[in-house]
Amino acid sequence: MKCLVFNGWAAGPETWAFCTFPHDWVFDYIEQLDGLPEKVMEDSDEVVLVGFSMGGSTALRMWLKYPEKVKGMVLISTTPCMMERQDENWRGMSERRLAALRLGTQMMFRNDPSPMYDEKNMERGLDYLRETDLRVALLSHSSQESHLSQLPVFIFQSERDGIVRPTNAEFLKKAFPQAEVTMVPGYEHVLPVTIPELIDKAVFDIIESDEPEA
Repeated sequence: MKCLVFNGWAAGPETWAFCTFPHDWVFDYIEQLDGLPEKVMEDSDEVVLVGFSMGGSTALRMWLKYPEKVKGMVLISTTPCMMERQDENWRGMSERRLAALRLGTQMMFRNDPSPMYDEKNMERGLDYLRETDLRVALLSHSSQESHLSQLPVFIFQSERDGIVRPTNAEFLKKAFPQAEVTMVPGYEHVLPVTIPELIDKAVFDIIESDEPEA
């Protein structure tokens, strides 16, 4: 069983430095945009999907496309729709908040030559965040999957996250009623850094649940 890890927008591999679960593949946001996860999924039999922020959206897309291959998911600071939808009463980021996030990231990494902080790549990632909305697909797919109740799903969300709204975790719980939801006190968005031991336990629980009994 492979463990596929999907990173957030502009997040580096150090995001997972404190997590000890197997990292068979860590996809940065550019690889996600370029379709590399689909290629790896095509060549895989059984996978555990671990997604953080934008990477959580990719994990959900992989489950929607390859549900028979997914043996469990760990969704961290994840939303099916990043942007606010005022006409639908959906709480998300405003365009102004997204612009502030972009500016702050540019200022912090302005001297970093990594392709992750290239202006065109960053804008591609922001376009993904603006345009992606998986809500209808998730609810529709969930209602059609007879084995869904057996799929282990763990959701980790900060109670006051200003990037991914806490109420988004409530929607994920509707899509995956069997999910175990952990609300973390505070404002922290980068939960892989602050609660690595809880994430480790979730991943190992999925891996061990799929192992045959002695």
